[in-house]
Amino acid sequence: MTNSTIIDKDQRALELLQAYQEGNASAFSDLYDMYIQLMLNYGCCLTSDVELVKDCIQDVFIRLLDKRQSPAVKRLSSYLVISLRNRLVDEFRKVSYNASVDLDCADKRKSVVDVETDYLEEEKSLHQKNKVAYLMETLTPRQREALQLYYLDEKKYDEICQIMNMNYHSVRNLVHRGMLKLRAAAL
Repeated sequence: MTNSTIIDKDQRALELLQAYQEGNASAFSDLYDMYIQLMLNYGCCLTSDVELVKDCIQDVFIRLLDKRQSPAVKRLSSYLVISLRNRLVDEFRKVSYNASVDLDCADKRKSVVDVETDYLEEEKSLHQKNKVAYLMETLTPRQREALQLYYLDEKKYDEICQIMNMNYHSVRNLVHRGMLKLRAAAL
């Protein structure tokens, strides 16, 4: 998904939330449907307890439902994911406290590993972004545009033909040659 697609989705989500607060009950259902899969996927990355994830997602949406005003955020997706993470952390703490585990000690061990892992992930991501930027510079502007539309914006060839004002076979050749050029440059 491109950044503009995410922004459009977040804008739509805020509109749905406002519509719900103005009395449109089905708007909240649409909002829930829009983000449930994203939240389930994210929650399952944090724990293998799917039922706990589902319960926490329900809690997040119930809290959102109870609020009389929309949260002061521009990206509702980030707000929901962060709220889910915080809710799961609360549940983990509850379980750790009830199991009489020394939470401070466990948190310190985990935080060092998390910081190191986060740093390595960030470095890897930065390296990959730089490599992609370099590889994209090897393409012609038309190839770059065609690949952007096809792979990042997830447009169909017919749509790309209209956008670029080209025939179908020319667009397919442009995308194909661009991919060949990227593969050759990547080696």
